[in-house]
Amino acid sequence: MKRIFKILTIPVTLAIDLFTLICIGLISFSGMLLRLVSGIIGILGIAVLVTYSPKNGLILLTIAFLVSHMGLPMLAVWVLGKLQDVSGFLKSI
Repeated sequence: MKRIFKILTIPVTLAIDLFTLICIGLISFSGMLLRLVSGIIGILGIAVLVTYSPKNGLILLTIAFLVSHMGLPMLAVWVLGKLQDVSGFLKSI
């Protein structure tokens, strides 16, 4: 029974592993671009914070944080880690 379950879960684990590999490549590629964008938005946010409006400056700084490598890309890495945990669990059964 255990062997049959292992044979049935091989395509699922293979699909999960390939999906995570593709997503890791996309995240690392987009990370370079997002760092540049985050830096530009951060500088713009500081300039707006000092000169124009503190509210708009804080909004821009929040967007810069979300776009930075510690924002949404880190959330995507966390989700991929959980997906790899599922794959590891299926492989261990």
